[in-house]
Amino acid sequence: MFTGIVEELGEVTAVEDLGDASRFRLRGPLVTEGARHGDSIAVNGVCLTVVDTADGQFTADVMAETLRRSSLGALTTGSRVNLERPMTADGRFGGHIVQGHVDGTGTIAGRTRSEHWELVRISLPEELARYVVEKGSITVDGVSLTVVEAGADDFTVSLIPTTLALTTLGLKQPGDPVNLEVDVIAKYVERLLGTGPAGGAR
Repeated sequence: MFTGIVEELGEVTAVEDLGDASRFRLRGPLVTEGARHGDSIAVNGVCLTVVDTADGQFTADVMAETLRRSSLGALTTGSRVNLERPMTADGRFGGHIVQGHVDGTGTIAGRTRSEHWELVRISLPEELARYVVEKGSITVDGVSLTVVEAGADDFTVSLIPTTLALTTLGLKQPGDPVNLEVDVIAKYVERLLGTGPAGGAR
C-alpha cells in the first residue's frame, strides 16, 4: 500500500516492447536503495514489481492490461515519472490509502497560475466522477491530492510549490494524460450498497 506522497522524480531510461507487454528501465536512486527482486514501487501511481536493480535503476514489466488502463503506455525514454515505495508498518500516513491500482486516465484540461499555488482542472471519465467529492481525496499520477471542486466530468486541485517542483504535475500541460485512482473506500461502499457498477447493479 502507498500513501500518495511522492519520494522521487525519476526518469525512464529505456522501454522494451515485448509484444503483449513492455519492460521499463527507470532511474530512481532513492527508491532503489535496498530494493530487491519482487519488491513494489509505484510509478505514476501504478504499482509495479521490481525485476532487477543496478546503478540506481530498476526494471519492471508492464502487462497489456496496465498499459491499456493507465498512461504508462505513453511513456518514452526521457519521460519523468513519480516514484514511491510502499509504506512501512512504522511509517507516517502522510496522504491517504493508495493501492497503486489505477482506475483510469484523465486529461489536464487547464491550469490557472497564482503567485504561490496553481489550480489545475482535470477531466475524467463519467464512470469515475461519481467517486470524486469536494474536499475528498484522489490520486493523480501517484500524488495524493484534495479535490477543490467536483463536476460532472471534471474536478480541480490546488498544487503548492513543493508539488509543482518535485512531481510530474509541475510539468504536465493541457491535453496531457494523467493516471487516476479514486478513493477505494467509496468503491467498497458502493459495492456493499449495490447501487452502481462497483456493486454489480445496472
